[in-house]
Amino acid sequence: MPLLLCFLGILCLILLVVWVKLDTFISFLIVSIGLGLATGMDIHQISGAMQKGIGNILGSLVIILGFGAMLGKLVADSGAAQRIMRSLTDLSGIKHITWAMALAGLMVGIPMFYTAGFVVVMPLIYAVGVSTGLPLVYVGIPMLSALSVAHGFLPPHPSPTAISQQLHADIGKTLVYGLIAGIPAIAIAGPVFARTLKKVRSVPDPALLTVRVMDARELPSLGLSLLTALMPLVLLSATTIFGKHAGIGGRIIFFIGDPNMAMLLSVLFAIYALGLKRGKSMPVLMKSLEDALKGVAPVMLVIAGAGVFMQVMSEAGVNEYIGRFLKDAPLSPLVLGWGIAGLIRIATGSATVAGLTAAGIILPLLGMHPEIHPELMVLAIGAGSLMCSHVNDGGFWLFKQYFNLSIKQTFATWSVMETIVSVVGLAIVLLLNIIIR
Repeated sequence: MPLLLCFLGILCLILLVVWVKLDTFISFLIVSIGLGLATGMDIHQISGAMQKGIGNILGSLVIILGFGAMLGKLVADSGAAQRIMRSLTDLSGIKHITWAMALAGLMVGIPMFYTAGFVVVMPLIYAVGVSTGLPLVYVGIPMLSALSVAHGFLPPHPSPTAISQQLHADIGKTLVYGLIAGIPAIAIAGPVFARTLKKVRSVPDPALLTVRVMDARELPSLGLSLLTALMPLVLLSATTIFGKHAGIGGRIIFFIGDPNMAMLLSVLFAIYALGLKRGKSMPVLMKSLEDALKGVAPVMLVIAGAGVFMQVMSEAGVNEYIGRFLKDAPLSPLVLGWGIAGLIRIATGSATVAGLTAAGIILPLLGMHPEIHPELMVLAIGAGSLMCSHVNDGGFWLFKQYFNLSIKQTFATWSVMETIVSVVGLAIVLLLNIIIR
């Protein structure tokens, strides 16, 4: 019975989000209340679970997600993203242009959240296509595959960060393993897959290319741009790589490698290096950071709603029942997490909703399989949440409109690319599970 109620709850969530078009946060709350009542909880217990669920999941994420959005905004507004891309494409030449686009996409994608990154890189993709004479889809897919991997695999992006919190995974390890799994996924879904797309022609609508491509003299240096964009990666992985050192050096590493401290230090450095040092006033910079927070607020609400759903499942005993039910399943828990996330992604279209919902379902299974690293489960779920993007996903239409493609062409390019990222990501995660002991 608890399993059936959970299934019905997810089905109601899908209907509310996809069919009724209700706000995702409100949908999560309605489904959570319904699940609580159906399992015998009273209204006071449900209300307490709602407060606890939101507090537990957002309490440790607000700083990371907020600072992550701020850093991405500073990197975009300063032209650092443009400098990274322009320098890498200039160095690569036409022969290796797709590999340069993929590398630039990963570097830009680490500090920038997905939609903001997409809007920023599209004029740059267009500029590369015009200057080289190469098809836009051919040069664009490698960069966008890297943005997708960053979105699904790498903290401080919202979904992997929130799933790490839910599954009690180490964010630094998740980032390191995510890079190991993500790079092959980018290579195959990006430059390798792009070779089959040279005949796909597109002429974007210039009205959509609203981000100004800056003159080279306006851009920060490549070294400063890379240092700022990659600072979260360096600091968040510091504890994982060097954290075993004792003494004052070890304490310093643990301090700067703490996710909250790492993101704070990254933002403060960006404010100075990409803002104040280059002549921008503090009020202008603070207005930019305020806009960044407004942009990430809807994502935080989705995460809060997922936290409520997970807490109600836990207090109602649904989690434990599902864990016992799935314990003896003939599939690896990693494959189960990937599959559950993939099914919810296909049904709802939202990678964030898919990942967070799957994490709540799969959490009790981790306690029954101590051999599974929670960081690898984060990546398996993240890979599943990218599976088979289609017409109910905003990213599908974003790609279609910007590249001015038909729906058939968008399925053959964007949807296939996302699926390749998902499948290759899972394969590498399963391989890492064998290697890491």
